[in-house]
Amino acid sequence: MEYRHLGRSGLKVSEIAYGNWITHGSQVAEEAALSCVRAALDGGISTFDTADVYAAGRAEEVLGRALNGVRRESVEICTKVYWPMGSGQNDRGLSRKHITESLHASLRRLGTDYVDLYQAHRYDHEAPLEETMRAFDDLVRAGKVMYIGVSEWRASEIEAALRIAAELGLDRIVSNQPQYSMLWRVIEAEVAPLCMKEGIGQVVFSPIAQGVLTGKYTPGAAPPPTSRATDPSGASFIKRFLRDPVLEAVQRLRPLADEAGLSLAQLAVAWVLQNPNVSAAIIGATRPEQVQENCKASGARLEAGLMSRIDEVLDGLVERDPARTASPAARP
Repeated sequence: MEYRHLGRSGLKVSEIAYGNWITHGSQVAEEAALSCVRAALDGGISTFDTADVYAAGRAEEVLGRALNGVRRESVEICTKVYWPMGSGQNDRGLSRKHITESLHASLRRLGTDYVDLYQAHRYDHEAPLEETMRAFDDLVRAGKVMYIGVSEWRASEIEAALRIAAELGLDRIVSNQPQYSMLWRVIEAEVAPLCMKEGIGQVVFSPIAQGVLTGKYTPGAAPPPTSRATDPSGASFIKRFLRDPVLEAVQRLRPLADEAGLSLAQLAVAWVLQNPNVSAAIIGATRPEQVQENCKASGARLEAGLMSRIDEVLDGLVERDPARTASPAARP
């Protein structure tokens, strides 16, 4: 496993991170989830990503139990806040009240005194950005949060947060967590250039496009049983890629993966790690073997010619529109 700085911060993270969106607390039985975390640790993964909203808090609880007994200083635990965690008007968003209360609840579920990275899971159009940034800064100063980041924010929103932090002397954002893969490149036009300039690292999710880039979904065939596409909590996210032209193109990537000595999944993870603005790629898994396979993408170097041929195979199928990054206009 290789390690990278999280943006321009002093914190180093494993370039492959383990995430438990959808899987822990819902799709995967706890023993299988614990086995996956053990495989991640054995593979050199030190960075673990979750969120309060994943499985309504159960994902944090499972991760906390999985890391129980692991030397706390040897791992980086990342979680998020924004989405509803209750029925009350203040059980959502990025107000000072919700940020503070949500962090305390996350710490209890995770069984830790602090998190290494606390992320705004979306942009809150109903909260003053100054209030949000001050609330995060307070938690940093209290020693309950080491670093702050955002997830799926637009370049203009990140820029505004950086400006407020500079004007008020508040802690700066060091990371952004966007969706990013060979098929979904919406950060490349605006977000990545800004973040590269400002020292903000990308911790990307869905590098294998919810499993589509593994090649297990084939044109004209039903999705494999127990796959992401058959799970009620994951099917809505993957359906955008389950089109025959996309699935046919993925099969045409197989010879390129063979040429690089990688599986299709490893090629997909290695591809996002070629971007110098990417600090880590988050993988998910339902079996330890998947973790072990994806860890082998760490350190892979793809030649410029191979990167160009991947682009040729996927020509016309890649989503690049920056407007596809959007937060709810009002709190859900």
